[in-house]
Amino acid sequence: MLVTLSIRDVVLIERLTLAFQPGLCVLTGETGAGKSILLDALGLALGARGDSSLVRHGCDQASVTAEFDLGKRGDHPAFAILREQELEVEDTLVIRRTLTNDGRSRCFVNDQPVGVTLLRRLGETLVEVHGQFDTHGLLDPRTHRDLLDDYAQLSAQGQKVATAWRAWRQVEQARLSAAEDASRARAEEDYLRHAVEELDQLSPEEGEEKSLAEQRVVLQHREKLIESLTQASTELSGERGAERALASALRTLSRIADKAGGKLDPIISVLDQAASEVGEASRAIQGFAADMDGDGGNLDKIEERLFALRAAARKHGTDVDGLVTLRAAMATKLNLIEDQGDLLSKLASQAEAAKAAYLEAARVLSAARVKAAGKLDQAVAVELKPLRLEKARFATKVEQLGEGGWSAAGIDDIAFQVATNPGTPPGPLAKIASGGELARFMLALKVVLAQVGTVPTLVFDEVDTGVGGAVADAIGERLAKLGQHDLQVLVVTHSPQVAARGAHHWNVRKKVSAGRTATEVVALTLEERLEEVARMLSGAEITQAARAAAESLLAGRG
Repeated sequence: MLVTLSIRDVVLIERLTLAFQPGLCVLTGETGAGKSILLDALGLALGARGDSSLVRHGCDQASVTAEFDLGKRGDHPAFAILREQELEVEDTLVIRRTLTNDGRSRCFVNDQPVGVTLLRRLGETLVEVHGQFDTHGLLDPRTHRDLLDDYAQLSAQGQKVATAWRAWRQVEQARLSAAEDASRARAEEDYLRHAVEELDQLSPEEGEEKSLAEQRVVLQHREKLIESLTQASTELSGERGAERALASALRTLSRIADKAGGKLDPIISVLDQAASEVGEASRAIQGFAADMDGDGGNLDKIEERLFALRAAARKHGTDVDGLVTLRAAMATKLNLIEDQGDLLSKLASQAEAAKAAYLEAARVLSAARVKAAGKLDQAVAVELKPLRLEKARFATKVEQLGEGGWSAAGIDDIAFQVATNPGTPPGPLAKIASGGELARFMLALKVVLAQVGTVPTLVFDEVDTGVGGAVADAIGERLAKLGQHDLQVLVVTHSPQVAARGAHHWNVRKKVSAGRTATEVVALTLEERLEEVARMLSGAEITQAARAAAESLLAGRG
């Protein structure tokens, strides 16, 4: 609730700090005393449009600070907004706004600078204003569905609908994604089949490009290789080649080895190994030369194969080794196309079942809403009569939407409507008569919905305009009743019947000092309240009869 409101240099207010309490708080005063300035200042703190005309004449800057007690449970919706913005979260929320005489403003939440949009969002969770000023909450059709559900205690059914909605949308999204995949796959099916057939005919193998490139290089230099191989073979196994020289050396040393006392044995072993390896090299050269001699016609085939592989790789935007993986991926896609018919059919069945489950839950919730709407309408009708709105009709419209309007909240569009004259169709709350009549509609609805909603502070501006006597007393009674439902109700009133119902009473008055006029707000004692209510009853001259009537009103306020 609103704990304190500090105002500096706003219009006629120079310095003012008000401490508020729970329950019904009334503000009275003569016309022009500055009661509306208090609401302008509060609105400024809550994100209303800032106008330089609000800055007190002769001052550079106006400022308003509003302190709210959010409670210790941490379930006030303002907490979620603060956390979302990564702002400091405490049980006490301090909002401050400054406005300069050139129209610039700055906003702060718990001494941290913020934008006016955030201030407005927070304000909508903190204070609900009814009357001649901008209104939120009940006049916003977006809130009506939640208010009706809360009134009828339909949260469990609503949760069931939300769960069914999420389940349906999840499987429906899977179905749509699968259908898109199938559509894309079908569009490229002919291409995939042709490409797989081509790759099957080509039958690429991993590492084949490297092997073919190496063979091609060898065959391109075939004549030079054969010439070199022939020369090397002659050097190794010709009449004066290495093989004959090694064999001759072995024979010579072997004949005298027994005379060397074993010292020639290592040398003979090395020569023997060398002769063996030279012989093996000679045979390898001869074998390679024979292969080269027989591969004369293979170069064209190798180049043809290599060029075909590279052309296929360029066509598909990959390398030659990637053709193997590409072919497998394409084949998998073709298999999926063949299998997608079954998958789509399965997902379609699941989506239909999930949709049916959602609709079943939503229709049960819708029926409960229709029933609750009737009860709400009857309850509001009871409240309208004593508020001199007996000819008006309140109607909660529950309209089932087409599939395009379905959501996690169900299949209904819900709107609070009123008809102010018999025989006329009901229309939106926001379009009915403004001023006191509108405020009384809001009061009637608020009394019925006293335990519903989260906005803890209600402001009614001149809700008693144009009424008096029993109607004003009925208004006061209902305002006081609202103040007993853990709510803080601030009302600006000219009605003594309403003022007498207040748990707390402030008087707004003007004073002139040093030639300057200023507005001051004074918390009244019981005796001062008696005089103020008497003034409201009799006017400028307070009579004993007025005091007696005021005393009677105050005595009967419980």
